[in-house]
Amino acid sequence: MNELLWFFLLVLNFVAIMIAFRLYGKVGLYIWIPISTIIANIQVTKTVNLFGLEATLGNIVYATGFLATDILSECFGKKDSRRAIGMGFLSLICLTTFMQVALKFNPAESDFANDSLITIFSLLPRLTVASLIAYFCSNMHDVWAFEYWKQKFPGTKYLWLRNNASTIVSQLIDSVLFSFIAFYGVFSMPVLLEITISTYVLKFVVAACDTPFIYLARKWFDEGKIKTTV
Repeated sequence: MNELLWFFLLVLNFVAIMIAFRLYGKVGLYIWIPISTIIANIQVTKTVNLFGLEATLGNIVYATGFLATDILSECFGKKDSRRAIGMGFLSLICLTTFMQVALKFNPAESDFANDSLITIFSLLPRLTVASLIAYFCSNMHDVWAFEYWKQKFPGTKYLWLRNNASTIVSQLIDSVLFSFIAFYGVFSMPVLLEITISTYVLKFVVAACDTPFIYLARKWFDEGKIKTTV
């Protein structure tokens, strides 16, 4: 059942990001980066069994952020990709700050959500540090690598190469940094290694599956169907 839900969530995320790009162009991708970053950092607190491995949720929606920056790099340039990364940073900082202040409030007697909020968001400071470090390193590498491969192999014919060559390595950087910073000491080492490996494998699958969507995005852009101004 988890595997079917995972594939459904995968398709749902790709459809959502393409709708955002088609309707709002560059702005849609700018919006998607904070959305995916915030959702991923909430979902990652839940561990599930997928394909015989223990993994955290949030891998799909987080990985689509790489698709968004790759589309921005392909259609608009690396400057716009880095701008989107900055928006993701800001969203994480705001989420953590606001929720930590919210948890300081004394709940009313009728409150039923405070304990659940504590369970989810009390982990956020550590998750945020892990996310910011992993996010910065992996996304900056992704933007650099995409531009590098774009210069080496220009043209739509090699779009699949620069998309996958940049994202697959970036996902590895992200998975290792985030898992060890966020969960070292929380899980035993065997579980931590399993989570790291499963996280990368799942992100690898997402990266491989997003190739048709970046081609579709480029096609829409070339046909003049995408808004190019903010």
